[in-house]
Amino acid sequence: MPSIDTVDGADTSENPEPSLAEARSFSGRRLIEFLIVIAAIIAFAAHVHALSTLVVVAAIAAMIILHEFGHYITARLSGMKVTEFFIGFGPRIWSFKVGGIEYGIKALIVGGYVRIAGMTNVEEVPPQDEARTYRQSTFPRRILVSVAGSLMHFIMAFAILWVLLSGVGFAVSNGGTYIASVAKAPHVVSPAYQAHIPAGSTVLAVNGIHHPSTSTFGKIIETSANKPVHLTLRVGSKVLYRTVVPVSASVLARTDPVYKSLHGSGVIGVTIESTTKTVTDSLVAGAGHAVTGLVSYAWSSVAGILSHFSPHGIATYAQEVVHPSSSPTSARSQSRFESPVGIVYLANDAVRAGIAAVLELLFLINVFVGVFNLFPFLPLDGGHVVIAIYERIRSRKNRRYHADVMKLMPVTYAVLAIILLIGVTSLYLDITHPIFNPFG
Repeated sequence: MPSIDTVDGADTSENPEPSLAEARSFSGRRLIEFLIVIAAIIAFAAHVHALSTLVVVAAIAAMIILHEFGHYITARLSGMKVTEFFIGFGPRIWSFKVGGIEYGIKALIVGGYVRIAGMTNVEEVPPQDEARTYRQSTFPRRILVSVAGSLMHFIMAFAILWVLLSGVGFAVSNGGTYIASVAKAPHVVSPAYQAHIPAGSTVLAVNGIHHPSTSTFGKIIETSANKPVHLTLRVGSKVLYRTVVPVSASVLARTDPVYKSLHGSGVIGVTIESTTKTVTDSLVAGAGHAVTGLVSYAWSSVAGILSHFSPHGIATYAQEVVHPSSSPTSARSQSRFESPVGIVYLANDAVRAGIAAVLELLFLINVFVGVFNLFPFLPLDGGHVVIAIYERIRSRKNRRYHADVMKLMPVTYAVLAIILLIGVTSLYLDITHPIFNPFG
């Protein structure tokens, strides 16, 4: 997002500036050290067979960088003065200057920033540069620069969804249930294993209900603890009839933590999936469906974020922090935000599930980040949009109004504190209770 700071690590001591040769030598050493670290990360990922996961994580980092590039390119095209474009935060590792703009890399590669002159009324700018500041630019240009980051995410989300729909294809449910695997935990024989239910079988009927959906099948099992459930299965060309007695989830939870969040629900120890077929759109139809899908998910993200910050959502999240759940389908888990650690877990799960899951993950991240950044609070991009609109309303002919950003700093600090709190608690949850693979 465009930076609202006025100083970035400025040195206020009286030590003399290093010579150009010394600065270049120091910068070169830091770059070599940085590249060695990157090479070590790649080597470690190759050693643990996680190169594909590393590629997905790198793609997510690239999306964040493209967010900043949106601000950068629109500011340049709008005639604003850009002074810095950095990847990462923290200590400067390596940088160079071209045309008065410093480009570089900082230590923490978790985003980036673009510094535009005169983002606020309190920033001091040399008189000769005032005409090229953000605050002196026209209203349409300020709006464009402010929303450009989120616009980049929406463009990427559209492209990813278009590829998913027109190239990779998407799964359409046939309305049935497929038993993908049967648990065989140490010292505990699952009801499904005991009833000789084979993995790879399709459920034709459960308690007389033909071709049950996964939700119907799951509901019957959950509510039938210690009661017989009659199944009709198909394996290849064979039809099998089995009776299974679900047990309380606490029985299997003794050896498998996946079942801990299910409490007293009935379980039989199987993993189920919806029976599906893959459908691919034409390029034209895929583009249309990508637009409608993007709009639908964007509105769902808005509703989801508002729900998270509602009184009920806050209470649910607090309950999740105190009593974490690892089930992705629980109400508390669905109120969770993901930290960088959680994103790595999700990337790894998506890689194992296949290219469609990877594209789905990248799509959802782009939509969420694009929507979240447009919420009307500094330091988010939406905060700059609201200020620009307010200034436009208060301005009169030949007299431009500039909002006093210092009056907004308490709100800005509160937003930063909330983001920090979410970051710390989500990191705690992702380390101690990572969500079970949502990609099945």
